[in-house]
Amino acid sequence: MVFLKKWWRTSSGTLRGAVWMILAGACFAGLGVTIRLSAADIDILEVIFFRNFFNLILMLPWLWHIGWVGLRTQRLGLHALRSINGLVAMFFWFTAVTMLPLAEATSLGFTAPLFATMGAALFLSEDVRLRRWVAVGAGFLGTLIILRPGIEIISPGAILMIVGAVFVAISFLLVKVLSRTEPPNTMVLYMSLLITPVSAVPLIWVWEMPHGLVWFWLLGVGASATCGHLCFTRAMASADASAVLPYEYVRLIFVAIIAFFLFGEVPDLWTWLGSVVIFGSGVYIANREAAAFKSGRKMKLLAAQASVGKLPSPR
Repeated sequence: MVFLKKWWRTSSGTLRGAVWMILAGACFAGLGVTIRLSAADIDILEVIFFRNFFNLILMLPWLWHIGWVGLRTQRLGLHALRSINGLVAMFFWFTAVTMLPLAEATSLGFTAPLFATMGAALFLSEDVRLRRWVAVGAGFLGTLIILRPGIEIISPGAILMIVGAVFVAISFLLVKVLSRTEPPNTMVLYMSLLITPVSAVPLIWVWEMPHGLVWFWLLGVGASATCGHLCFTRAMASADASAVLPYEYVRLIFVAIIAFFLFGEVPDLWTWLGSVVIFGSGVYIANREAAAFKSGRKMKLLAAQASVGKLPSPR
């Protein structure tokens, strides 16, 4: 345990971000499964509300622990924008999950990191060099390999998922901006406080009291979403968005395992081939970022030593 703590403290931000993103992927895989199971009995808008409601309930211990200090922010407007954008993305994503095979829905959702990487370079001025662009392109190619059977005929569910992926990408970028000044718990807490009341409005037209096992699935929706977003925000705060986002592709592996045991879904050879391409590109990106981090830290150390006279300054 001591060794792990020491390793975690001394590891690069990119490596820590990758670990957090993999954990987020596992949580979001569970989210997709519980959404499908819940929506089999109640309207998807009701599922969205309970996702936000249970998420808020699960966040209350943090609020009690940190007190009102956790609500302190000078970026309320950006929190509100993220919440509205998140609700729109949630509607498209949740609906698509109920209309598509789970592996296909997950694969289409993988286009979000591609949009986010482009957005990080264009709007956040992140340094995305050629090799990372090539690796991200390879990841997108892997997604296309997975989607090969469904590309010829684009279903309504596929369109909904792609549109949702664009809004998810915007959320990625908003989280990255917020993480510069806001702690992860504050971001998740504001998301819950602002989005829960809004998502309750449609219940006027679709309300139906959940029963039996549906309550368990709804709680699972809230729990997996909460844990997933906590891990995700920590990942985004650890390194550049373009460095950690490719690791979300690992979620496909978790989805394939769960879908096999629960729904009898068996991904074909193309799905596994695509997932290997995607995962390989993510590992390559993380390794490049880790190498750059170590090189940059070494250069800063040499510069600091030179500034105090321990090394002669270069002429």
